[in-house]
Amino acid sequence: NPNFLSIANIKDLLANTAILSILAVGMMMVIITRGIDLSIGSTMALSGMVTSLTVSAHPEISPLLSLAQGMAIGLAAGLVIGVLVAYFKILPIIATLGLMNILRGMTYLISKGKWVSAYQMSAGFKNLSTGTTLGISNLILFAVIIYILYAYFINQTKTGRHIYAVGSSPDTAELIGIKRKRIVLLVYALMGLLAGLAGVLWVSKFASAQGDTAMGYELNVIAATVLGGVSVSGGRGRVSGILLGSILFGILANALPLINISPFWQQFIQGLVILAAIISNVLLQRRNDKLALKKRVI
Repeated sequence: NPNFLSIANIKDLLANTAILSILAVGMMMVIITRGIDLSIGSTMALSGMVTSLTVSAHPEISPLLSLAQGMAIGLAAGLVIGVLVAYFKILPIIATLGLMNILRGMTYLISKGKWVSAYQMSAGFKNLSTGTTLGISNLILFAVIIYILYAYFINQTKTGRHIYAVGSSPDTAELIGIKRKRIVLLVYALMGLLAGLAGVLWVSKFASAQGDTAMGYELNVIAATVLGGVSVSGGRGRVSGILLGSILFGILANALPLINISPFWQQFIQGLVILAAIISNVLLQRRNDKLALKKRVI
């Protein structure tokens, strides 16, 4: 389909995958430390709803302050999960599953089951996601800034190297003096921070906040992360891979309708691609581990 390669469609593709790619960066760090976060969709819903209600009540509020509010809510949720996982030693899947339901319930309670619609949001707030700067979508700019910051953090800082060390071998990391609990707390806090940011961008983009916002979206984020080459057993993953994984997932979602694939088959095909990526990931890791073991024996 010639429409797929058009400049307009490519711009739309990048803008539509921006929120996914922002979240995938946070999920990468969580998975690298052998964790998982199933609560990010609910965190997005809560941060988006609270921020939208605030904007509705106080339309004069600065859009940047709205962003800060959403990020603070996400950070608080991430810290709670981090404490549960790192200090109370609750399995990540259990802790995040519990918070997923708690946060979703809080969203419905705060909103009283009602929506916040476009007419209740200020133009400045909606422009956070729908506006442009120097001809470039604000969503794309947000994603670029996040990627630059996190690429530097994970690759160039001592803490970033500690994240990889904790994921590769938690016991060894502690033996050499790395504060494993602090690292685990940090990655969940950062994941929450990005989920809070994404929640605000989401409701700004769609000009609508509701209780079921981003329901199940965490599965898309995990899929994009795995497609980007992050090892599901921890210790491996790159920001550049996450970018490619997010774009690939976006291409799947964007291209299938253009070639007239039935909506009933689209999720099936996406699932097959994700499953193939996970299997390839596991097989490649086993191969690399065997090669590393042979070198040690030699």
